[in-house]
Amino acid sequence: MRNNQRYQRHKTRDSDCWSINFLKYVLHIFNTIFFMSGIIVAGVAVWTIFWRHKYISLLSTFSYAFGAYAFIVAGILAIAGGIWGCCGIWREQRAMILCYTFILLVTLCLEASAGSIAYLYNTLLDDDLSFSLNETFLTSYAIDQGRTKAIDQMQQEYKCCGAVRFEDWRQSLWISDQNDDLLFPPEDRVVPDSCCITPTNLCGLRDHPSNIYYTGCIYQMSEDLKHHLIILGAMAAGSSMIPIFGMIISCCLYVKLYKFID
Repeated sequence: MRNNQRYQRHKTRDSDCWSINFLKYVLHIFNTIFFMSGIIVAGVAVWTIFWRHKYISLLSTFSYAFGAYAFIVAGILAIAGGIWGCCGIWREQRAMILCYTFILLVTLCLEASAGSIAYLYNTLLDDDLSFSLNETFLTSYAIDQGRTKAIDQMQQEYKCCGAVRFEDWRQSLWISDQNDDLLFPPEDRVVPDSCCITPTNLCGLRDHPSNIYYTGCIYQMSEDLKHHLIILGAMAAGSSMIPIFGMIISCCLYVKLYKFID
């Protein structure tokens, strides 16, 4: 009689196509994919942050940074969830499976939110930069040390001068010398030395096209940020599909364990 009960139990677990062992096998495969996706998502997000971290302070909103940091958190959750899920599947504990499903749900929400932010900010980026970047250049240069360094680096890296055009500097607080807290005086410069094609001390005294860049920085920065926002949006669209499949399988396994283990 006891042997017959064991046979019936074994048959119940493994006889149908959605057996516990089958679901565990599928979930193990998914879990490996989920774990690897977490590493990729976090890695790409970290690269996105460090790629232009010095210029984030020049933006008027934290949408770009928030989206990237949300991906980092989602990636870390996926890595931790992958480890947790592996233990829960191996031990066949419903509480761990339920917690694993919740981690999948939170990861899905984070990735979907970050992707939505990336998409929306991409549509508003040009207007945001047109106002905020020019305002930052005019009011922060030679006043805020961190932003001054970022502006100088941007103008040299992008080979540009000013936010929209080099003439923008004529309206800056630095050129007008109307602020007593300047880090350094203009000394009759018409543009910062970082605008120069070959930067040297006081090279910003002349704004001849043979001496300085004439193109504004906003165009190059906009293109770079849009490129990264597209990457983040595409990554969100792809990676957010993974937790959905995992939640379906983990819920099926939870129900099976509820029926046949207890």
